[in-house]
Amino acid sequence: MATPIWTRRHVLSLADFTPLEYDTVLQTANSFREVLSRRTKKVPTLQGQVVTNLFFEPSTRTRSSFELAAKRLSADILNFAPGTSSLTKGETILDTAKTYLAMGTDMMVVRHKEAGVPHAIAREMDRLNVKVGVLNAGDGQHEHPSQALLDLFTICTILDPDQPRLSLLQNKKIAIVGDILHSRVARSNIWSLTASGAEVHLAGPPTLLPRLFEAFIKEPDPGSGVWGTASHPTSGTTFSRRLFLHWSLEPAIRDADFVMTLRLQKERMTSHLLPSLREYHQMFGITRDRLKLCNPAVKVLHPGPVNRGVEISSDLMDDPQFSLISQQVTSGVAVRMALLYLMGSGKA
Repeated sequence: MATPIWTRRHVLSLADFTPLEYDTVLQTANSFREVLSRRTKKVPTLQGQVVTNLFFEPSTRTRSSFELAAKRLSADILNFAPGTSSLTKGETILDTAKTYLAMGTDMMVVRHKEAGVPHAIAREMDRLNVKVGVLNAGDGQHEHPSQALLDLFTICTILDPDQPRLSLLQNKKIAIVGDILHSRVARSNIWSLTASGAEVHLAGPPTLLPRLFEAFIKEPDPGSGVWGTASHPTSGTTFSRRLFLHWSLEPAIRDADFVMTLRLQKERMTSHLLPSLREYHQMFGITRDRLKLCNPAVKVLHPGPVNRGVEISSDLMDDPQFSLISQQVTSGVAVRMALLYLMGSGKA
């Protein structure tokens, strides 16, 4: 595989991703999707490199997906388990990262319950002047770049299986519904989907969708409800970002092409933000009846894990006519292969 132009050592946020970078990830992931369809699913692309999974927070899909992606690229894997590590003896996170650096790590995949930890590790690697890439696998309520990229890839491959690209989402309506306040997935998806030219509608109870999300896009235009244009800080690329907030479900999903529903993150809720799960489902749960408001070809996504019967009805979740949930999991391996390949190809 020819190496596309890629200059990022770290992937920490999608806030400053350019359309070209999104397309590079999509095209590379599409190549690896073809590799994963073969009988022999392994390629020697990162042979001899070491990928360390530094997961300070529990994870099933993301950790397993990154581990499988690294193995498919023939990299060596080191898995960190916080409960049995020297953290329990007082070692700092940065010292833990430097321990794995001394073992020859080339890339670190970092998840932590506190925002900013992957950035701190990346700064330390840069300070040490070592060519170690850091990939944010979810930090607190900040961002989850690889999840948003796999969501983007899943949507684009539905629109064009042969050539997924950012421009396919131009003027599409995408609704993101649920616990947006606590969702790092929502934050990353806001950046990626608005960069594509899609019209993104956020919907949730006022307690889970505060007005602070208006600040995601600068220079709001209160007359149109569309939040301005944004320029990439280094490339100068300018594109329109369209983001809308709703405290009821119907206007958000009406004529929507895609609906993404988010898990209620009860473990992050420090106060009573909802009367009951039953009432939440009655007001914001995605069901077959509610999909009648959408585009007839609408597809439904969920980053998982799913609270069946709360965010989405159980029968709809399992219906391949509407649900892309299993495709999201499959896309995750190809997208994470693409990210590891792009970050590690300069040292291969």
